[in-house]
Amino acid sequence: MYFASDNWAGAHPTVSKALTAHGEGFATAYGASALDRRVEERFCEIFERKVAVYFVATGTAANALSMALLNRPGGVFFAQAGAHMIADEGGAPEFMTGGGRLHGVPGPQGRMTPEALDAAIRLFSPEFVHSGQPAAVSITQSTEIGTVYSLEEIDAIAAICAAHGLPLHMDGARFANALVALGTTPAEMTWKRGVDILSFGGTKNGCWCAEAIVVMDPARARDMPFIRKRAAQLFSKSRFIAAQFEAYFSDGLWLENARHANAMAARLARHIRNLPATRLAWEPHANEVFAVMDGRSAETLRAQEVFFHPWDLPRDADIRLEEDEALYRFVTSFATKPEEVDAFAELLAT
Repeated sequence: MYFASDNWAGAHPTVSKALTAHGEGFATAYGASALDRRVEERFCEIFERKVAVYFVATGTAANALSMALLNRPGGVFFAQAGAHMIADEGGAPEFMTGGGRLHGVPGPQGRMTPEALDAAIRLFSPEFVHSGQPAAVSITQSTEIGTVYSLEEIDAIAAICAAHGLPLHMDGARFANALVALGTTPAEMTWKRGVDILSFGGTKNGCWCAEAIVVMDPARARDMPFIRKRAAQLFSKSRFIAAQFEAYFSDGLWLENARHANAMAARLARHIRNLPATRLAWEPHANEVFAVMDGRSAETLRAQEVFFHPWDLPRDADIRLEEDEALYRFVTSFATKPEEVDAFAELLAT
């Protein structure tokens, strides 16, 4: 049973078929094919406006290059303290920006608060050249610990950004999972709330390798082609990323996959809530479930080849761990089967 990561899941059969279908023949390279253009138009339809779309290989590349586009001399970027950009990207944003700095902002359950963000930005006075200057704010949707910013919470963060004249970036590695959790539209969760640039993820939700940078105002993206090329993220055969996205969006597959993953997480959470040896660390909103278990329970699962990861307790988490307890992360995906989730519970119930 595989609950280690949605990155462990393969590609959805529809995406695999699309890759095979576009594997023969010839197509214009470097993003200029008819398929590339068609998918770019599809992004515009989905976001209900003209957007600029740039395919990249990984979510880290999308985040780092987004920061590079938004950077200023001495630039400082603000993200929740446990965000992927800060904790898990190996200095890529700093490297790709040529020395930009990441500043962690506190906030409960993976979400920064407007008050904490405002206080963090005010630490960098425009008159004090030695500390650098604020460059952008980034929020993760869904967050690194499986929670989701409500539309009202995004509004509040965007208001702080506007007050300080800063652009707002969204790390959407699990964009579809957050979208279906809120029951909203891509436009409502992004530019209508004040989001300027989005790292749009497909890899975790059924694609083979498909990520995109979506700039809501194309006029703002003038330098992105050069930034992407410099970072070695311009694919010659970009039709293979476009083919994945075309299949991903076809007949709402991306939303169907996300709904299934979220439903499997909710099913898993119900089991964890009802088992005597486990408890939920917090309520999951999307497709990541965090549970507190004792060592014996964890070993029981591992002995039966259940794959999952231990997780560091977030510094602002209001959770008390007993001596033999630890926090663990379980991630569901489009490929997770209900019977696998139920088998998990049976292992711990015996």
